[in-house]
Amino acid sequence: MKRIIVASQNPVKIDAVLNGFTRSFPHEVFKIEGISVQSGVSHQPMSDQATLKGAFTRASNAREAVSEGSYWVGIEGGIDYLDGEMIAFAWVVVLHGKIQGFARTAAFKLPRKVQLLIESGLELGDADDLIFGKINSKQKSGAVGLLTGDVITRTTYYEHAAILALVPLINPDLY
Repeated sequence: MKRIIVASQNPVKIDAVLNGFTRSFPHEVFKIEGISVQSGVSHQPMSDQATLKGAFTRASNAREAVSEGSYWVGIEGGIDYLDGEMIAFAWVVVLHGKIQGFARTAAFKLPRKVQLLIESGLELGDADDLIFGKINSKQKSGAVGLLTGDVITRTTYYEHAAILALVPLINPDLY
């Protein structure tokens, strides 16, 4: 049984990672656990580079904390601007031996009301809770689920990026 350590205790992220691994390696058996580690970036990363750094740092810190794992996964959600509009996305990083896989989710435009709250200092999840009247939405639907009516859930949103981050492990001879 292979052990996956996710650098988060958020059940949405843990489920997305497990789904990504089981879909990518259907004949493997995995044990997964989430742990809390630091990202090394702000609570709300405000650039693509800061978000990627946070995901790498989380995965690396998870490997330091639990060295006996098989895979270490960091997921970091972030914000950036495109032509003055605020967009949201996340990076997923998978570490396995010397192999590093990483992929970014799709990006989507945030509503102006959410953008203004983030610019005033709130994290995306807190801004979503205020605008949509929810509690702890980042451990449930998240912005993507709230804005799409759960056509795309936060779990499926991360799952595709987790699968893409596994590409170097799925195709080791190419990497």
